[in-house]
Amino acid sequence: MLTRRLFALLALVLCTTARADETLATVTSPDKQLVVTLQLTGEGRLAYRVDRAGKPLVNASRLGLLLTNAHQLDGGFKLVGQQTTEHDETWEQPWGESRRVRSHYRELMVELSQLGQGGRAMGLRFRVFDDGFGFRYELPEQAQLPIIRISDELTEFDIAEPATAWWIPAGEALVLEYPVQRTPLAEVGLANTPLTMRTRSGVHLALHEAALVDYASMWVRKVGGQKLRAQLAPSASGATVFKQGAFATPWRTLRVADSAAALYESNLELNLNEPNRLGDVSWFQPGKFVGVWWEMHLNKSSWSSGPTHGATTANTKRHIDFAAKNGFRGVLVEGWNLGWDGNWVGSASAFDYLKSMPDFDLEAVTAYAQAKGVHLVGHHETGGNVARYEAQMEAAYALYAKHGVDVVKSGYVTDAGTAQFANANGSGTHFGFTESQEGVRHYLKAVQQAAKHKIAVDTHEPVKDTGLRRTYPNWVSREGARGQEFNAWGDPINPVDHEVNLVFTRMLSGPMDYTPGIVSLNGAGDRKLNSTQAKQLALYVVLYSPVVMVPDLIEHYERWPAAFQFIRDVPTDWETTRVIHGELGEVATIARKDRRSEDWYVGAITNGDGRRLTLSLNFLDPRRRYRAEIYRDGDQADYRDAQHRFDLVTEQLTVKSTDTLPLRLAPGGGQAIRFVALPQ
Repeated sequence: MLTRRLFALLALVLCTTARADETLATVTSPDKQLVVTLQLTGEGRLAYRVDRAGKPLVNASRLGLLLTNAHQLDGGFKLVGQQTTEHDETWEQPWGESRRVRSHYRELMVELSQLGQGGRAMGLRFRVFDDGFGFRYELPEQAQLPIIRISDELTEFDIAEPATAWWIPAGEALVLEYPVQRTPLAEVGLANTPLTMRTRSGVHLALHEAALVDYASMWVRKVGGQKLRAQLAPSASGATVFKQGAFATPWRTLRVADSAAALYESNLELNLNEPNRLGDVSWFQPGKFVGVWWEMHLNKSSWSSGPTHGATTANTKRHIDFAAKNGFRGVLVEGWNLGWDGNWVGSASAFDYLKSMPDFDLEAVTAYAQAKGVHLVGHHETGGNVARYEAQMEAAYALYAKHGVDVVKSGYVTDAGTAQFANANGSGTHFGFTESQEGVRHYLKAVQQAAKHKIAVDTHEPVKDTGLRRTYPNWVSREGARGQEFNAWGDPINPVDHEVNLVFTRMLSGPMDYTPGIVSLNGAGDRKLNSTQAKQLALYVVLYSPVVMVPDLIEHYERWPAAFQFIRDVPTDWETTRVIHGELGEVATIARKDRRSEDWYVGAITNGDGRRLTLSLNFLDPRRRYRAEIYRDGDQADYRDAQHRFDLVTEQLTVKSTDTLPLRLAPGGGQAIRFVALPQ
């Protein structure tokens, strides 16, 4: 009898322990469609779940932080307090895809205590918008945890409905420079973000992060079914993140939309960043630039010194003349400084950012450019040797500022985990990931120091964009994906669906310096771009960056003047942006209004399938008429045909907002249109 009573008592205890999760707090989006619920399990562990229009979107997903110097921030939590507020404002970007951005959300702030660990405190802040949500961990300054060493996060994202994912791998040698993979979400490996998903019922999602500052970049890995868990980029010194005093993690974000077009138009990550800290940045002027660049990727000239050196005074002046003649603001010159000879990647790099090659006269070149109304675009390749670069960075920026250089393209060509950082004690160096906390810290330091000299930064081989251009609007562009140069020497080159994949994956994070406009459609050797000429023009509208290269050889633009005309005309700064057509991996049509005129521009691109679409012109001002200057694929255009991929038709029509235009996109093709507002 006693044994039976013990079993009954034990069953009662187990039942009590395994009781249903307790709801701590709930917050909804302003339109009430998204509902985020914070839960506490019987062990005092934290989880959240998300419903949309009454249906599960994210199943109960774990929250918490793993520490190396103290008990985990996982379990034993008790609610101390909560507060819900609403925020609605419209703010203005100094440059961007749209001048004005609305930020409307409801916020839940929850204060928690770990009673079993001396009352350690932790906060969770959720912000829920109509188009998604973000949350972050907040740790106050506290005697129980004066120093925090984080090994990883327990943060999970358990997508409720079966989904397809578009993603690139994380932690690999080429960092962010891989073709986009399409797989079932359940087959995703270790992935970078943004990671884009489409559920079986057609809901579109994009998992990413916002405001990545002094913290390791977040990757995600599958832990079972469709459940993904955060994995922080590793550190060379043990814990992935070291913090002292109060801090907040980056926001973990999920965009939510009914279409790929709406997913692109979301400003979720921008709205989760802090406002502009630099004040007036009118000294930065968006624009296009030509480059001593593509010729080196084609092996027609070299970065290194010698008879084929590309960055000579004479060659740069030739490009300055071309830029001035065609109204381009800048000229990029790579290979101008000492350090390009021999093996310059990683620890072998010996770049000097203050000394020029013998055949390049920085003072003479910048003076010549200024006389022509052109600006030199500076170049700082580090080879991943961050320690060497930081030792010279301040002086290098000062040198550029002295000579009127106001945009710098920086580079970090190195394999994953082989970037070189200075030891904290000032003695020697060590290797690490550019996506680690110290890598993230360096990239922002470079941008902050550049701002002191009124210099904008275009980072190549960067840490991913997380919306920091709002806070530091001199961080104007990044590479951060497989760029055009792979079409010069890649094996294989970029696939035919690469750019349309970028629109709804990489481009969700921010501006990309893809370097469109290779009108010759040829790389090195016998490589032929998977593109028609019209598609190369459309990319200037579709793949956004406020600083855009006109990369092909001068003689190629002179050979194809019809195509070159659109490149001359298209601006790089926009009043507003609308996505007209959008299907993941298939097609994208984007319309943008020029910020400095009443003109509109449209770019449309497709994958390897030809298609016919209808373009409604209802985005145009109904009070005006426009001259539509059309650059389209000809009837025989096809990226697979060596000759007909150059089949470009130009034509003009007078149109108004109630009209529609047919879009015929050839396989691997595109269409570009300039709508010039006619006098009223």
